[in-house]
Amino acid sequence: MTDVDELVRSAEAVRAAFPDPWIRSFSVKANDVSAIVGRVTGLGFGANVVSRGEWTVARRAGFPNKFITFEGIGKTDEDLRAALRASRDGAPLRWLAIESLDEARSLVRLATRGPAHGTLDLLFRHNPGVLPDTHAGLAVGTATSKFGMTADEVTAAIALVVDAPGLRPRGIHLHVGSQLRSIDAWRDGIRRSLALGALMRGTWPDFDTLDVGGGFPVLPEDEPAPDPARFAREVPDLLAQVPDDRRPTRLAIEPGRVLVARAGYLVGRVLHVRERQGRQVILDVGMSDLIRPALYGARHEIIGLTSLGRPWDRSAASQGPVAPARVEGPICESTDHLGEHRLPDLHRGDLVAIRDTGAYAASLSSTYNGRPRVPQVLLEDNGRLVLARRRGSVNRLG
Repeated sequence: MTDVDELVRSAEAVRAAFPDPWIRSFSVKANDVSAIVGRVTGLGFGANVVSRGEWTVARRAGFPNKFITFEGIGKTDEDLRAALRASRDGAPLRWLAIESLDEARSLVRLATRGPAHGTLDLLFRHNPGVLPDTHAGLAVGTATSKFGMTADEVTAAIALVVDAPGLRPRGIHLHVGSQLRSIDAWRDGIRRSLALGALMRGTWPDFDTLDVGGGFPVLPEDEPAPDPARFAREVPDLLAQVPDDRRPTRLAIEPGRVLVARAGYLVGRVLHVRERQGRQVILDVGMSDLIRPALYGARHEIIGLTSLGRPWDRSAASQGPVAPARVEGPICESTDHLGEHRLPDLHRGDLVAIRDTGAYAASLSSTYNGRPRVPQVLLEDNGRLVLARRRGSVNRLG
């Protein structure tokens, strides 16, 4: 379930931190439910996609190409052809981000083969070689990461595309990691990318854009974390270190998780309660619906629900005590583990809610173990529930 009020509050916080003329694009990989992506269109955001599939979701949700940016390490020649075709048809993407020299060479080859009209703006993903304060699996700006290019590779990629028909270098794309617990690596990455962009702008005046990516954290409420406004406060001083004529005139961000995570709840039903050196609770939802705990140990608070669907009041003695319980999912993998939580005395059929599941739950869900995907529901501000995506069907598996 997605709480629309919470989605709006999160969007307002990001907009306040990064107001116009910042270009704000929602990272569709965080939540690819079309109805949710569509809600973002009216909240001051474009769309950032990493595949033609996400591009299609964004278009169906109401985003025109001019508000869509296309990045990602997995772009195929077909993806590149589609981006070129859109520009030649007069509906170019806002920009395409180049990942590597190989990708730049392929794009030039494809651009040279086609008709020479239309312009596709290009950013170049810079890997700044910083070590962000986050889980190793979420640190994408390190020197050994598979993502992006060194400064020398960016320079070589620009030289490859600059004379190709219909291609225009416009700037640097940067993303140092997700769930950033401090701003240090983010700040250092921007500083290095600004220096690289300033150098490039000395040769190509149109090289005017810096996209700093996302990474704004959504952690359990008892863990301190910088909010978007704290990140934003670093930018003016960093820009002031760049000469006026070399400074980017377009700045962009690509938040995903911070917009949708808090708005999401995954409701599960209790299947088993056992005493196994302490209480063990098995739910009917798990890693096929929310893989983050199994993937990299992410923690999501789990709360008991009353028969009316309201959160269990831990302070109300009449509702009984709470006690530690190890919570497990239904998948036939021992790693389908959701952590230890303080829960009331639960029985088969009782309901619980898993919090902060609006990001990387629906978009990473699977049908492993032959389990259809769960439905997606919007909770409107008037309390009305709206079906956003139907429950998957057993008959459509396989």
